[in-house]
Amino acid sequence: MKVDQISIFLENRAGRLGEVTRVLAESGVNIRALSLADTSDFGILRLIVSDFDKAKAVLKENGFTVGRTTVVAVEVPDTPGGLHSILGMLSENSVNVEYMYAFVQQSGKNAIMIFRFDRTDQAIKLLSEADFTIVPGAELYKM
Repeated sequence: MKVDQISIFLENRAGRLGEVTRVLAESGVNIRALSLADTSDFGILRLIVSDFDKAKAVLKENGFTVGRTTVVAVEVPDTPGGLHSILGMLSENSVNVEYMYAFVQQSGKNAIMIFRFDRTDQAIKLLSEADFTIVPGAELYKM
C-alpha cells in the first residue's frame, strides 16, 4: 500500500528542472505525479514515476542527488469536504501530515492525494478502517 517517491535536490537556477525532465524522457520514464518546493537556493522535486529504479539510476548518472521516500496514495472524493474527511480523522488520531500533493484521475470522480505521514503504518491502518481507498504503488505507476 506504500508508494515509492523519488526526491531530487535541485539548484534553484534556470533550466535545471528541464534537465530532469529531459533525462527522464530520454530514458522512457513517465512522470505520474509531482510536487516542487523551493527556497532561494535549492528546490526539492518529488516525483511518482513509472519506473523508480530506472529513474534513480539515470538521474544519478547525470549528477543529480536523489533519494527515496515512502508515501501513501489515497483516493479522495472530488467534492467539497472530501479532503477534510481524511484530515479530520487523521488529526483525531494524532497522525501528522508532513506534506501532500494531488492529481485528478482521468475519470474525474476522485482526486488522488499523495501523503507523507509522520506515522505511515498507523495512517494506512486508520485510512483502511475508515474505508478510504488506498491506491497501491503498482497501480499508480501505470495510471
